[in-house]
Amino acid sequence: MTTPLYGQMMDVPLTVSSLLAHASRHFGTTEIVSKRIEGDVHRYTYRDCEKRAKQLAQALIALGVEMGDRIGTLAWNGYRHLETYFGTTGFGAVCHTINPRLFPDQVAWIINHADDRYVLFDITFAPLVDVLAPQCPNVLCWIAMTDEAHMPRMSTAASSYEALLAQHDGDFDWPLIDERCASNLCYTSGTTGNPKGALYSHRSSVLHAFGASLPDAMGLSARDSVLPVVPMFHVNAWGIPHAAPLTGAKLVFPGKDLDGKSLYELMEAERVTYSAGVPTVWLGLLNHVREAGVRFSSLERTVIGGSACPPAMIRMFQDTYGVEVIHAWGMTEMSPLGTLSKLTWEQTQRSPDEQRKLREKQGHAMYGVDMRIVGDDGRELPWDGVAFGDLHVRGPWVIDRYFRSDASPLVDGWFPTGDVATIDKDSFLNITDRSKDVIKSGGEWISSIDVENIAIAHPAVAEAACIACAHPKWTERPLLVVVKRPDADVTRDELLAFYKGKIAKWWIPDDVVFVDELPHTATGKLQKLKLRERFRDHVLPSALATENCPLDDEAHAKSDPS
Repeated sequence: MTTPLYGQMMDVPLTVSSLLAHASRHFGTTEIVSKRIEGDVHRYTYRDCEKRAKQLAQALIALGVEMGDRIGTLAWNGYRHLETYFGTTGFGAVCHTINPRLFPDQVAWIINHADDRYVLFDITFAPLVDVLAPQCPNVLCWIAMTDEAHMPRMSTAASSYEALLAQHDGDFDWPLIDERCASNLCYTSGTTGNPKGALYSHRSSVLHAFGASLPDAMGLSARDSVLPVVPMFHVNAWGIPHAAPLTGAKLVFPGKDLDGKSLYELMEAERVTYSAGVPTVWLGLLNHVREAGVRFSSLERTVIGGSACPPAMIRMFQDTYGVEVIHAWGMTEMSPLGTLSKLTWEQTQRSPDEQRKLREKQGHAMYGVDMRIVGDDGRELPWDGVAFGDLHVRGPWVIDRYFRSDASPLVDGWFPTGDVATIDKDSFLNITDRSKDVIKSGGEWISSIDVENIAIAHPAVAEAACIACAHPKWTERPLLVVVKRPDADVTRDELLAFYKGKIAKWWIPDDVVFVDELPHTATGKLQKLKLRERFRDHVLPSALATENCPLDDEAHAKSDPS
């Protein structure tokens, strides 16, 4: 057997602390700006951030925190939360970001499942902590991320973050850690049961930051002023808190104020060039700029993910305001980035309409992620843009198993995402549905996302959700649930007529219902399970028909209410 020839390079571990150390040393004067919970705007630099992160590490070590211990956070996007990202992982503890928008019982379950030793929280969440504390007996101390002067009145005993840091000088060297050690813990939203934990390693987190920073991925740069609207408690703000110091980008944190007016004013004040968030947040921002009659003076690019971005939103950003939209897809189990809709040189030579259609898809896989679609028999399907299949992924930042679970979810080494998708000849991914949300009419699939996107393109529609409704003949037919814009009106028949020529006749919804608001998860995704429960007994007009027809386009067209 031939002996392998090994390279003769330094064996330097890939650790999360190295990202901040790099920014502190080489981009030390670059600003980190935060809109604080206390009401003012805080400014300091990457060099300041690293010193305070080291003070936090010293404080936690003095409290008895050891390698592998989980440290929870209940916090908005801000400089103290960023310090926690590095002050915990830097010496081998695990930073566990917790979504405070979940139900309190679910938050308590997550804290107990993770066995968090300490939990750091923004003072807006003091009432939540008072509810959680009696349910979380293993938490040794709750730490309010503020100074002594702003400590909230609480029934729970809590320590001041600033008081803890003041006891230490920051004269601390980040220890060398095995890059395969755990660094961060994030839980899924738990829409179909208890949340599940994805435990990332230092290696996976650093590789994800490298991948995210590539020009044809998120493409962050030291020339950017970056405002992550996506919360730091939502899959590590899609990796931006790691990618920004890697590239030396300026960071702008919005705190708790995520309404359109507040975001716009902060973007303008800090000359933000780059942002990232879910469609529901951008809906508020676009409504504000439209109603106020203002424009973006510095914003150049925005990443939209978390759920499928409506084409109408992409067109509004790009055509009306000149902002490039990077449509992205990923999952908590993927750290989270998987694909982005950046075009190749050849694709930019195509017609504007062809380019637009590509940008509306979720895009190509970034380096570090491989993907495939498989049929019901488990065989891989062709990349022709037509074949629908279950989407599987694999890569160095994709989970192997869930935290505290012995069973692996992998199928032949691939992670089944639960998404239904097509992949075209350009290798562009197009998510057509979640497997649990796809509508199966007469044995044929209907993409609820495609139906929703057409509805949202109507000028009178603010939000729309398409769900399956029981049908005695076709088993399921699409029902459209719509929220109108406050200043607009549209009837059921007008909206259904809007579909003509835009979609196969048998894909057109059988009925439309109007509601004041749609239910969303804590991360901004539509809660279609709640809608299906609410409209479980809804009777479709077409359900009253009893004729038997063979399954084909013409037969489905008979259910077209127009």
